[in-house]
Amino acid sequence: MYKSEQLAQNLKLLIENGTWKVHSKLPSLREQVQRSGFSLITVMNAYQELESQGLIYSKEKSGYFVAEQVTTQIPQTHAVVALNPKIEINSLVFKYLKSIQSKHISPLGSAFPDSQLLYPPKLIQIMGQLSRNRHSYDQTTNLPPGNLELRKLIAQRYCMQGIPTDADDIVITSGGLEALNLSLQAITQPGDYILLQQTIFYGAWQAAERLGLKVITLPEHPQHGFDIEAFEQVIQTYPIKVCWFMLNAHNPIGFTVSDEIKYKIAQLLHEHQIHLIEDDVYEELFYGSQKPLPMKYFDQQNLVLHCSSFSKTLGSGFRMGWVYAGKFSEHIQHLQLMSTISANALIQNALVEFLSHHHYEKHLRMLRRALEKNKKQFFQYLKQHLPEGCKVYNYPSGYFLWIQLPDKVSSMQVYEQLIQQQVGVAPSPLFNVLPSHQHFIRMNCSFEWTEQIQHAVDQFVKIIDNRLLKPST
Repeated sequence: MYKSEQLAQNLKLLIENGTWKVHSKLPSLREQVQRSGFSLITVMNAYQELESQGLIYSKEKSGYFVAEQVTTQIPQTHAVVALNPKIEINSLVFKYLKSIQSKHISPLGSAFPDSQLLYPPKLIQIMGQLSRNRHSYDQTTNLPPGNLELRKLIAQRYCMQGIPTDADDIVITSGGLEALNLSLQAITQPGDYILLQQTIFYGAWQAAERLGLKVITLPEHPQHGFDIEAFEQVIQTYPIKVCWFMLNAHNPIGFTVSDEIKYKIAQLLHEHQIHLIEDDVYEELFYGSQKPLPMKYFDQQNLVLHCSSFSKTLGSGFRMGWVYAGKFSEHIQHLQLMSTISANALIQNALVEFLSHHHYEKHLRMLRRALEKNKKQFFQYLKQHLPEGCKVYNYPSGYFLWIQLPDKVSSMQVYEQLIQQQVGVAPSPLFNVLPSHQHFIRMNCSFEWTEQIQHAVDQFVKIIDNRLLKPST
């Protein structure tokens, strides 16, 4: 454990046991240095870690204070449910994506961070320089499995987390969704059973529908995010061929599953010889100092295909993903050659230059700070203005808030009304196909707080207020 983590843990105990009261001021950084014996940098990192967890807050020129402690629980869902193999969600997703694509729509329903935070100038500069060189467009050296130098750089990032990786393990794809879809296609046949989290990114439902798979869903655990006991029960009951899970900065809810539970998942996967497709496209958007480990870290039998992307950190225009494919590498390359052929050569070459000179790390640090700040602003405003009966689930990563509406308020109806007023949000039927799960909204909180954003959020609050005033039918 790092010294800053050790200090943060000690200070957290003082908050949790009531030694430090709500809104009381913490010792200054220099006072804490004298008390603890740690360096100023260590103390600063510890305070920033506590702030990212929502345990303390800072006031400019005043210092740090203990925040109100709100126990964040994941919304309780229903028992494990076997779904009809004929899933029908593609048409809903298509209509939704069409409805929010206008530039006049306030993009609180977007899946991507604010473009003002993306497209780093240095990467744009590199793209401009390479675009004038004809060799940069050469697809020959960028065909599957992709640019060798880019695969080496991605492999190095795995090694830095303690995951032994070689460039040959990596296949470059045209975005994270292609990595996920190719992985699923490589493992399954129509009629196979796939296990999904009950609330999950709609791309998983679309892929299952397209491939004719039978879907079993796993409910979220109200404290831990992942229900390990239910998982064990499911894989003992159904012939699951593959799981598709998002365990870090879960979309749409936002939780990150603990390392202890990830280790238990890995043990059960190995025991039952079940593959896992890990959707980890938000892996870099953590708050604090410690990047969460992927499931691939705990995988000892090459059962996990880890999928990620640059599009959530650099912009949708740089739609470049990858899969740690292992033994499925060749099969995935064959499937890719029959579909997209290869990822964009110019972008692959630009990413090599951008990553190899450490520009990416600097960009990530700035991006994380901005996302944390903006999300905090949204959360505080919503807490103050949403009517009684609403709950906001807030976790220290990413840029989404998951908002639970009162039972009488339909998220689809809220979304439809907001679209008429040029405001987009993402209703829960996109993420959960159960008819009973109709009362949640995912809101993109990556945007700087402006009059336009506040107006959009106010419209959201007003519609909920108005719907609560209507008599029940």
